[in-house]
Amino acid sequence: RSDIKKQYKLSMWNLKLSDAGTYTCEYGAHKVRTSLHIVKLMVSLDGHFLQNEVPKLILIQNSSSPLPDLSITLFDSNNNRVIPEIQKKNLQEYIVNLKKLKTMDSGTWMCQIHSDSPLINQNISFAVKVLGFQNPDLERKYATVDSTVILSWHLNSQKIKWKKGFTGQLNWKQQEGAESHELLDFNVTAEGQLHETKKSNNLLFEIPESKRESTIEVKLPKVHFNHSGQYQCQLEYERRRKAQSKIELVVVKVSANPAGPLSRGASVILTCQVSGPLAPNAYLSWERVNGTKMDIKNSKQGEVKLEVNVSTAGLWSCHLIEDSDKKISFHYHVEEASVLINNVIIGASIGGSLLAFALGCLCIISGVSWQQRRQRAKRMAQARQHLLENKTCQCQQ
Repeated sequence: RSDIKKQYKLSMWNLKLSDAGTYTCEYGAHKVRTSLHIVKLMVSLDGHFLQNEVPKLILIQNSSSPLPDLSITLFDSNNNRVIPEIQKKNLQEYIVNLKKLKTMDSGTWMCQIHSDSPLINQNISFAVKVLGFQNPDLERKYATVDSTVILSWHLNSQKIKWKKGFTGQLNWKQQEGAESHELLDFNVTAEGQLHETKKSNNLLFEIPESKRESTIEVKLPKVHFNHSGQYQCQLEYERRRKAQSKIELVVVKVSANPAGPLSRGASVILTCQVSGPLAPNAYLSWERVNGTKMDIKNSKQGEVKLEVNVSTAGLWSCHLIEDSDKKISFHYHVEEASVLINNVIIGASIGGSLLAFALGCLCIISGVSWQQRRQRAKRMAQARQHLLENKTCQCQQ
């Protein structure tokens, strides 16, 4: 592993720690000694990590002279200084723990080594690849009932040129602590090919065909109110702990009681409801389009249902507002009953009243007639009795 060049230069490569020591060059009676100090930096897991894992660096030095006390400075892939946690330190070996990694930490890191005696200023670069999701750790997505929703998780395996395969799965549960349902599992080959397998039919969903590389997607073509909940995508590499990303699907629905056109003088109750707890800075709001401030009603903090009593026809909107931003709106058109329908309703009311009056009169007339017939029958019975008594008296005479 060495070669003598011209001008008495000795070249060495593939240095090992055992190569450290004092090298002497003799030329006649002249001797020149040179001390070779060797430092080795080792990165745990060969520099391949899942997001939220903590890398460990091991720095080992060897020299024929007394070992110096080294100072270590680290810079991440964005050239930001990183303050490490020294787990173990002696003059021969330094063990350093870094922070939990994020996908944006992928790239070339720099380890600066410094010593005053002997004078050492050495930069050692090393590669860090963090496999994970480019999504936020927790993402909320809002949808209205009967709409179409596509949930997407973007992996960074293509971006960091990950050359090894890994597996993963997508689970869904309606709320924290509820039973979890596995929707699909997937695997990515070393060539970057993504293969997905649908695992459950308890939720009507599809796997879109056309999508970006290294993207996990599920499509809900017609969202139901009970399709809400936590959709958690997780991946596993070499049986290590999983990296995961969660999308919280919040579904909004609107209903009216009673349903149908709004007749003159009547009112209807509009209800806007969300499928789960809202963020602390979110609330519901009803308003009439092109209406006044009097037509606006907001929910209180923590309320997942908001009702409004409407006596004015028109287009009403329920907004889900978070941080003063309208995340989603659901419109409901309150129709006004036509004049013909109103006349029919009024006519039906008058007709019903007249019919009730007529039935009452008929009942009274029938009652009077029945009373008269009863009295007439009573008089006839009395007359027959009187005649019978007279005939009996004549026979006795």
